[in-house]
Amino acid sequence: MSIRLLIVDDSRMSRLILQGLVAQAHPDWTIVHASSGEEALQLAQSQPVDLVSMDFNMHGMNGLEAALALRKILPNVPIAILTANVQSVLQERIEEAGMAFIAKPITAAAVAQLAALAGA
Repeated sequence: MSIRLLIVDDSRMSRLILQGLVAQAHPDWTIVHASSGEEALQLAQSQPVDLVSMDFNMHGMNGLEAALALRKILPNVPIAILTANVQSVLQERIEEAGMAFIAKPITAAAVAQLAALAGA
């Protein structure tokens, strides 16, 4: 199944690590990148995506703010917030917003959690 994954992270290295792990597990997926929430919103308006991986701690709007704005554009697209910030309060806020929480570091297990959101 071909999925178009939008990776949103202000760390280029984190985007590339996730891309590499996704490519190993799902070579048929298409991956697009955004380095900020603002860039993700622009991309989502011009290109269809099936799944979003969003970092939480970013410059400008944080990942949850960006994800909530994306939800208005892409109401049915699964969104996962990936973060090293594993405080239960943040986890609850993410889950209450209808999004998945995935703890960093980015691993093959994190990619499997992400793929499960897309039914892959």
